[in-house]
Amino acid sequence: MHTSMAVILRRPNRAVIIVLCICIFYFFATSLPQYSKAPRSHDYTYVPSSFDWSSLPQQHPILASELTTLPKGRPRNLPRVQFAFKADRSQIGKARTQTLKDRREEVKEAFLKSWASYKERAWMYDELTPVSGEAKNTFGGWAATLVDTLDTLWIMDLKSEFYDAVAAVATIDWAKTDETACNFFETTIRHLGGLLSAYDLCEETVLLRKAIELGDMLYVAFDTSTRMPPFWFDFNKAKEGTLRPGTHDPSASVTSSCLEFTRLAQLTGEDKYYDAIDRITRLLDRTQGSTKLPGMWPTFFDMENLGLTQDSGFTLGALADSLYELLPKMYALLGGLEPVYEKLYCDAMEAVKKHLLFRPMVPDQADILFSGNAYVAGDSSVSLQHEGQHLACFVGGMFGLGGKLFENAEHVNIGEKTTRGCVWAYDSMPTGIMPEIFGLLPCPTLEACEWNENEWEAKGDKALKKGFQNARDPRYLLRPEAIESVFLMYRVTGNPEYQEMAWRMFQSIHRATETELAFSAIANVTARAATEKIDTMESFWLSETLKYFYLIFSPPDVISLDEYVLNTEAHPLKRP
Repeated sequence: MHTSMAVILRRPNRAVIIVLCICIFYFFATSLPQYSKAPRSHDYTYVPSSFDWSSLPQQHPILASELTTLPKGRPRNLPRVQFAFKADRSQIGKARTQTLKDRREEVKEAFLKSWASYKERAWMYDELTPVSGEAKNTFGGWAATLVDTLDTLWIMDLKSEFYDAVAAVATIDWAKTDETACNFFETTIRHLGGLLSAYDLCEETVLLRKAIELGDMLYVAFDTSTRMPPFWFDFNKAKEGTLRPGTHDPSASVTSSCLEFTRLAQLTGEDKYYDAIDRITRLLDRTQGSTKLPGMWPTFFDMENLGLTQDSGFTLGALADSLYELLPKMYALLGGLEPVYEKLYCDAMEAVKKHLLFRPMVPDQADILFSGNAYVAGDSSVSLQHEGQHLACFVGGMFGLGGKLFENAEHVNIGEKTTRGCVWAYDSMPTGIMPEIFGLLPCPTLEACEWNENEWEAKGDKALKKGFQNARDPRYLLRPEAIESVFLMYRVTGNPEYQEMAWRMFQSIHRATETELAFSAIANVTARAATEKIDTMESFWLSETLKYFYLIFSPPDVISLDEYVLNTEAHPLKRP
């Protein structure tokens, strides 16, 4: 009697509990924000490319069972990259916020001037000539400036312009070109990177469809005897199955597609894209310790014979730069699940510290560093050419990013010193802009050294600031590498001095390069009068240079480095 009565009494309690649980679940399911993974899409007229590269049979196929897959598992909880910024609500803080907003708007005005002229005079062409106002094709005629600039439009909140640009991109036919070949590296970082980044930001389906079309075309570049891509992707040879990798190709050009192909694999689930670049990574890993400068790879590769150890020149500058830049970025993009990128980066930077970094001899003993060019002689001795390059100014940001990801405070410190070195070079020139390539008088070690006036008199260029031997290539091509590192080091350290550096740089560039229509590369940064305009404006002016200037004056949660990895063309790709 007591037992059956207890059962009866318990049943209503259980029913009440079940009903309450259902109600609570319904409340949270309907009231909390919904994060749909389904891509948004506007009503675009999608025009598929007239040739489907994915249908082309491979001459050197990889069995599906042999494909290297994306790393499995839950992404690691990686160290924070960005400084822990805090809002300053004081009067001084509010005034600072307004100053940064005003600066951001000036950058945006420079962007809009360039963009409007491109739209009016060069729409769907690769570039605008900013002095003569002509349109020209330099990268296959696939609207390089348009595709490269998509994410900048989004970041600057120019949404109407962005959606117009997406509508135009939806009609690009990768099979329609007057060229017989395209630059594999440039097409990957500008076009494929631009499409993937824009998709990551807005989730417009048509962008991913176009990225897949292009990715399938570029994937065919790996259909060679060694599965290594050539410098030039020859369309007819690719269709015939007769592509051959180069025997003397710049190391950066044939190794720097990792970020884009990895992100494409992440978004599509197609492991073939990741397998393609992983084979390059494994080659780098196998050869890293056996080059003439162990830890680094030479400037030129023989990809047909997998010869990465014969060349004697080593640099972080032109022709090799992005090979090193991508190493910490790949580690972040893969969520720390592929440890080889940490090993490649750390071993390479040990060699860089030992053989490439140098401190210039300057009167005030400024604590700055540059990265030079090393050459290995037949007796294995290493000589260092004490030259700075604008292209090598990315090094500061790379060290800063690597230092944070791998918890190496020394690397962050090196990042600061090399970044400040590039800013010093900007401040040293009459135009306020550093040259493309320049020589410096070095200290014997990385420590401060006394100024030697006699050495300066014998070797220095008296037309330049003390410390410079020459401005061997005095051009400025609207390059982004210096402001890239200034931006990254600001986000890494939180030091507002970097924002002041950036503002000086922007004002100098604006003043020296502005034309009636837009902004132009200039012939000589040492000019003390009006600068000579070269009449070129590459797409990276809008994609990289102005984007970095805009971001350094933006709130730090805009394209957070803990949420995105930026490829070598400054295209933010979503981290897992």
